[in-house]
Amino acid sequence: MKTEGIEMLHLDFQQLNWELQLNLDLILEENLKLAKKIDTENLVPLINSIQHSERIFLIAAGRSGFALRGAAMRLMHLGLTVYFVGDTTTPAIKKGDLLIVGSGSGTTASMVRAAEKALSVGAKVIAITTAPESDLAKLAFHTVIIPAAGKQESGSSKSKQYAGSLFEQFLFLLMDVVFQSLWKIDGTPAEVLWERHANLE
Repeated sequence: MKTEGIEMLHLDFQQLNWELQLNLDLILEENLKLAKKIDTENLVPLINSIQHSERIFLIAAGRSGFALRGAAMRLMHLGLTVYFVGDTTTPAIKKGDLLIVGSGSGTTASMVRAAEKALSVGAKVIAITTAPESDLAKLAFHTVIIPAAGKQESGSSKSKQYAGSLFEQFLFLLMDVVFQSLWKIDGTPAEVLWERHANLE
């Protein structure tokens, strides 16, 4: 019996290992497929707006929020004045500022309200979403479309991953793409950027 148990455990391990590899392949393949659909020319207004705004504010909810927090960190490394909305030290947005809003559906009420508030004080709004006809996209002066599955399109032809996973993953990658271009334009050595990295960890 003991031997049989070990054999069964081994079989379960092999099956799990095989499934994990399949999942890794799936996630990478979906992101690569999406990368080929992205219109990189559509990122130019985003880069220009980041360069010419006095301050940059970023907002997104849930897992998308984690992606934009990562982007905020990298923009800070470039020496830009950047805030993630919701942090206690984030000041009021004003004219001359830029608000970057990430929302897969483009209908999340808090994201739409944030965009409306930013516009009311004269700030610019850029939306990153899957939905070009959404309320958020209609408010933005520029919209970056990520043609990923929406939260209710799990198992669709766009993605076999759960909910908005592909959008959230690609949002993180897309903002790293934007950072890389901004960094190249800026030309500041990596050593200088590193001096701005958090040192109270």
